Amino acid sequence: MLPVLHSPEPLRWFKSSYSGANTTECVEAARLPQSTAVRDSKAPGGPMLEFGNASWKGFLAAIRHQQLGA
Repeated sequence: MLPVLHSPEPLRWFKSSYSGANTTECVEAARLPQSTAVRDSKAPGGPMLEFGNASWKGFLAAIRHQQLGA
């Protein structure tokens, strides 16, 4: 995990397609040139995590292939 970078442009957040529709488990992401930032949509001013592109792509691939443990 990387420290969150200060972007010269405002981050453009989008809701994850894996988040529930209008429910409490909403995750938003914002793409950066070398990483992806992730936050809880219920707390937009709260903490966010930043993952390098390779880590984020690996995480998404694991979700698609149902390779994450419970």
